[in-house]
Amino acid sequence: MDPSSPVPLCDRHLALAADWVASLEGSGEGVTDLLPSPCLACGSRLGAHWPSGWLCAVCEWRHGDVPDGDLGVVRVDVVYYIRFDDRIKIGTSSNPRQRLGTLWHDELLAFERGDRLVERRRHGQFTASRFGRTEWFARSTELDAHVAALAEGVDDPWQRYARWRSEALALRG
Repeated sequence: MDPSSPVPLCDRHLALAADWVASLEGSGEGVTDLLPSPCLACGSRLGAHWPSGWLCAVCEWRHGDVPDGDLGVVRVDVVYYIRFDDRIKIGTSSNPRQRLGTLWHDELLAFERGDRLVERRRHGQFTASRFGRTEWFARSTELDAHVAALAEGVDDPWQRYARWRSEALALRG
């Protein structure tokens, strides 16, 4: 409790009152900005700053709150498309930040929800432009069109991935 407060309120109730006053003043919204660190629940960096603190803009997890230990890790398998020079790699991971951190690439092009089965389908679909038995492919009209369709309407593939993680967490209840 802040002794200088005109009304004796605990910090939690003071923050709630500040949010309520902000809504009465017509703003009604927090300030959107980058979170101080990635959201522990979904990994997003986008947040809303309120007088009472930060909320993740994707899953609305309160920044600083630690997810219950029994929730475990949220697993979302993705097929990723990365470009290096004029080649595209089609791979899969349940931890794309870590995986892409180990791969030399110029650009993350897109994510597609899916596991090794989806990855194998894509390898077969674009086999005509595949470099041997690798996961690397020469750019082709067909492959470029597929990647463009996946990326359509997505400014940042990482935000899409964060949304998928958030949805997976929400489905757990």
